[in-house]
Amino acid sequence: MQPTPYLFFAGDCFQAMSLYADALNGKIGMVLRNSDFPPDDRMPGQDDLVMNMSIVTDGGTIYGSDNSEEMYEAPQGFRLHLDAASQSEFDRLFGMLAADARTVEMEPAEVFWAERFAMFTDRFGTPWMLDFTGNKG
Repeated sequence: MQPTPYLFFAGDCFQAMSLYADALNGKIGMVLRNSDFPPDDRMPGQDDLVMNMSIVTDGGTIYGSDNSEEMYEAPQGFRLHLDAASQSEFDRLFGMLAADARTVEMEPAEVFWAERFAMFTDRFGTPWMLDFTGNKG
């Protein structure tokens, strides 16, 4: 059994998951919106809210959903971690995912375990850790 991340968003799930699919060279799987369900089965909020969405990458699947304003809570206590295969891949991922970041907790830098490491929370509120181990691994 492999753990699968399920991310929640404050109304911008489709935009966030589309970016993640592009950055991770993945494909958008299913997209179910509030409007796809009978009224009694919908979550509170607009018809265009994403009730369930998936992206598939060679590393696995990531699921996501919007939450209503009343139910949304900012992510805490975890980060999605990516281990880039090269310096150029690290730079590409950081450029895409950290663009307009809410916060950059650690700018890309060399650390004792990796040639490059960064921590940030992207513009959608998802916390990330990114590294390229290089010759230190």
